[in-house]
Amino acid sequence: MSRNEERNLNVTIKNEADDNDSVVLTLSSLGKGLKKYFLPWLIVAVIVFVAVAGIKTTSILNNKAPFRALISFNYDGIEKGLDPSGNTFDINSVKNVQVISDALIENEIDIEKADAVRNAITFEGVIPPDIIDKITTYQSVYEKAQNGNLPAAQAMLDVTYYPTQFKVKFDYGSTDIPREDAVQVFNAILENYRDYFFDQYGYNHSLGQALSAVSYEDYDYSEAVDLFRVNLNALSDYVNAISLTDSSRFRSKDTGVEGEAGLTGYTFDDIAQSIDAIKKIDLARISSYVTVNNVTRDKTATIAYYQYNIDELTRQKNAYTERLTNLKTAIDSYKKDTVLVMNSIDGSSQELSQSSEQYDKLVERYDNVATQLANVKQEINMYTQRRDGLAKGKEGTPEMAQYTEGELKKLDEKLNRLIDITRIASEQYYETEEFANAYQVLVPAVNSKVDVIKTIIKSSLVPVIIAEAFVVVIYAAAAFVFAVKKDNNKNTVRSAAASDSGFGGGDDDDDIDNAEIKEEKKAEEKSGDKKNSGKAKK
Repeated sequence: MSRNEERNLNVTIKNEADDNDSVVLTLSSLGKGLKKYFLPWLIVAVIVFVAVAGIKTTSILNNKAPFRALISFNYDGIEKGLDPSGNTFDINSVKNVQVISDALIENEIDIEKADAVRNAITFEGVIPPDIIDKITTYQSVYEKAQNGNLPAAQAMLDVTYYPTQFKVKFDYGSTDIPREDAVQVFNAILENYRDYFFDQYGYNHSLGQALSAVSYEDYDYSEAVDLFRVNLNALSDYVNAISLTDSSRFRSKDTGVEGEAGLTGYTFDDIAQSIDAIKKIDLARISSYVTVNNVTRDKTATIAYYQYNIDELTRQKNAYTERLTNLKTAIDSYKKDTVLVMNSIDGSSQELSQSSEQYDKLVERYDNVATQLANVKQEINMYTQRRDGLAKGKEGTPEMAQYTEGELKKLDEKLNRLIDITRIASEQYYETEEFANAYQVLVPAVNSKVDVIKTIIKSSLVPVIIAEAFVVVIYAAAAFVFAVKKDNNKNTVRSAAASDSGFGGGDDDDDIDNAEIKEEKKAEEKSGDKKNSGKAKK
């Protein structure tokens, strides 16, 4: 580009108060300004970068950067915000007192710091981007909906997402635990929660404890028989519930635990059949022996016990009978939804009843109440026969009582063995099948220099960018001011020359430009002479 052409690429700033004053800015002057201040800008930029990064690094090291981990849940119901038991799931259960205490003891940390550790752990649900887009879209539709489309928009907006993955942060700085120990405690908490999860939602330990908590020896023989019946029914219900969800035909495996030999290798169907066999054979034999022979420790107390059960069951029978009558009336008066079907050939019509969910529920409740009523009637008959037989007959002999005690002891041993079999099988089932992937630590906490450096870089990135952008603005402003001053001085010289000559100054402009060109050539020649002289000396 020639010098004459360059004069057309300028910026003229006019002063509204005085149209004769103007400031001319050429691209060449701006380029010279940028070149002149480049080295100072570079030095300042490096200093600012080091200063900001140093400040953030010091801040992070002093504040003790928190540890982070990622955990995941995967079981039926978590997508609805429920735990395996069907109750509302609370992510804070991960940091329950038991799990934290075990982790502190395992790492030999003062147990009194449990509360501080608990308060330092926080959770953040991970929501996939597609779910966020979906909720945002629904929100936009709802806000733009007119009156006619409002119900549909509201139905669309009824979208709730329950996260299955959670980011876990441990801000250990407030716990006074060294960083090396803090990361071990944090990972121990996340890992130990797996055992807590299995204990809570796997094998029902409370059931096993309840079945073994009460001793049959504290009761009379007839009462002991009823106690065994209740315990066997509870164990049977638990096993059958697992069996219904077991589609893999799970079979327990050898645990290798001393004292538990022979308690493995069962399916839940096998366990259910064993329980049923004990109820129908062992328990029924003892019950009939006690009833027929009137084996008792206290005849009067036993008769009173039978009468109490008869009275209680009679009240239940009356309640079930009344409820059954009400359900029967509701079913008979219930009208199913009908649909009118037209015959296109002869024009006739026919009404057909459609299935109704409410009607089906009434029928289901009727069947359940009828079953309960039948069971209550059977129990009333059983206790009535026992009462009448004991009241009219003679009490059993001491030998009969001794035999009964021996049979009850054998039955107790069989029940405890079934409880152990059920415990081993269910624990293995939940850990390897049902809850194999229910809880996972996807990304554990890491205490490494690389991790610290990544944290420092991530935290320093935004402040450094802002600081460097400010330095660039100052650099550009300095170059701009330099160019304006240079071109303004040049314009002043030209104006003075034009005023002295009395003309427009066109030729003077050329003279000034030619003078500048000559000066630049002289500078280049001097530079070349210095280089040549340097070579000659060498």
